[in-house]
Amino acid sequence: MNPSATSLPVISTGRIYAAVKPILWLAVGLLAIEVIVMAFGIRPYYLPRPSAIAANIMATPGAYIAGLWRTFLETALGFVAGSLFGVAIAVVFHRWSVLRELFFPLFIVSQTIPVIAFGAVVVLWFGNTLFAKAVISFYVSFLPVTVNAILGFSSVDPKQVQLVRSFGAKDGQILRRIYLPAALPQIFVALKLASSLALVGAIVGEWFGDTTGLGVLLLQAMYNENVVGIWATIVVSACLGMGLYGIVSFAERHFVFWGSEK
Repeated sequence: MNPSATSLPVISTGRIYAAVKPILWLAVGLLAIEVIVMAFGIRPYYLPRPSAIAANIMATPGAYIAGLWRTFLETALGFVAGSLFGVAIAVVFHRWSVLRELFFPLFIVSQTIPVIAFGAVVVLWFGNTLFAKAVISFYVSFLPVTVNAILGFSSVDPKQVQLVRSFGAKDGQILRRIYLPAALPQIFVALKLASSLALVGAIVGEWFGDTTGLGVLLLQAMYNENVVGIWATIVVSACLGMGLYGIVSFAERHFVFWGSEK
């Protein structure tokens, strides 16, 4: 019998368990909250039961699906643009240190501006559009990628660069073959953080006025003092955030294969 054939079911089972494990832990956690709320008689105003939250979502699924889709588009556009810009500007700063000394402090200062204040300016410029929300997501997500990419580039041994350059390697080849692979682990750490920040930026942007989106649902629930509705929006937003994080983690396992667990 072929030994490799006998090991295939074990590998498949392990992968299935790895995929289902977060869902199982989530189900256990929700069941525990349900029991605790019922056992201690916690009022829904403070903490509603997960079953009540689920019932609220199922009562108007169209609103949550539409809000989820709109917020996802805003987040994805801002996150992708911020990530690409962050890596590109890190390459520029690493290549020309003079530009880093001139402009990097300005980037740091820009992040001290509260996102809600910056969002107000963006909405005044571009109106209550999807593009405006994507710009806000871009604003809060690009800097972590820039900083971590610069750190990753700085970790490269100069002697290694000199060696490949002595064999005739061009700057573009050195960037693709040495600098980017060395920086990828650091970049993906930042991408995981940036995905959550981009989601926050999109939701905050929707607070300035919109017709759909998770931020709109959250404001409506707050104005109506609908605590269950607030928690329902939080749960849907958390699911979106976990989904984005999962996508980035999947990409990390694909591109940073040398650092993945065996």
